[in-house]
Amino acid sequence: MGKFLKIAFFFLIGILLIWWSLHQIPPQEWEKFTQALAKSKLLLFIPVFFILALSHFFRALRWRLIMEPLGYKPSIINTYLAVLIGYLANLAVPRLGEVLKCTLLAKYEKVPAEKIVGTIVAERAFDVISLGIIFLLALTLQFNVIQAGWIQLKTQSTPDAATAGGSNLLYLLGGIIIIGLIVLWIFRKKLASPITKFKTILLGIWEGVISATKLKKHNLFFFYSFAIWFLYLLATFIGLYGTEGTASSFSTAISCLAYASIGMILTPGGIGAYAYFMAKVLELNGVEYALGLANGTLQWFAQFIIVIVLGGVSLMLLPIINKEAK
Repeated sequence: MGKFLKIAFFFLIGILLIWWSLHQIPPQEWEKFTQALAKSKLLLFIPVFFILALSHFFRALRWRLIMEPLGYKPSIINTYLAVLIGYLANLAVPRLGEVLKCTLLAKYEKVPAEKIVGTIVAERAFDVISLGIIFLLALTLQFNVIQAGWIQLKTQSTPDAATAGGSNLLYLLGGIIIIGLIVLWIFRKKLASPITKFKTILLGIWEGVISATKLKKHNLFFFYSFAIWFLYLLATFIGLYGTEGTASSFSTAISCLAYASIGMILTPGGIGAYAYFMAKVLELNGVEYALGLANGTLQWFAQFIIVIVLGGVSLMLLPIINKEAK
């Protein structure tokens, strides 16, 4: 029930953001929004499809590279299909795909899941660094835009409520920790066996994380990372030409990618948040909000369809390919 409520909560945030972003469109501009969608250049999303498919392939190669110091070298096809299925699962349940692709690879390649989960942690840590670099590029190339966006966020926030909420959260967390410690002390003998198993899992995850520091092919790892994010940027840049009035520079695409990536983290599959952040960045770059929202909606939907298609096909292919291999 707790997991269900958590998933439902993030979906609700996404739906509320869709409602909020649509209500930001002035009534007189609704026609521009609908016309921008109706006249969109859908053929441009064919190259976007292949660009994103290639970025996922590089992600699979990078993941495989991180596993090498652990002594595991799964097949490229199984790793790629597992990555695509992971993206599909993330649309339904946030972060489920990270675990699922590890269990799938463990099943078909006979590698310990807890160790390759650690490699995912290492991968995500480097993605955070990569996203930070994207933000620094955006700040360098579009300082005025980033500054204006930050000022908007500050003026729309309520510091008093945020401070009060933060204090309440700290009290709540403190109470939970104290109660948890008391429970652990009372049932310490009965919990000995599960704790031992839990330690084994944690050690496996830690070993996977440390594997990233033992890479022999550092240059290849950085090339794969660069390729992944460059292809994301290229797909965003091409996507800006998908609707009338939103074609922009590469620097604008960098800012769009930076904020849209935050949107993808906030809600399942970026529902609502992706299009809203795209619209706000484009608005700060002189594009009407309605047109920016139309482009953001279209780009999000294109990525959604790509994940559905590639993930669905991978879900069917993975058992078939491995059955034939056996």
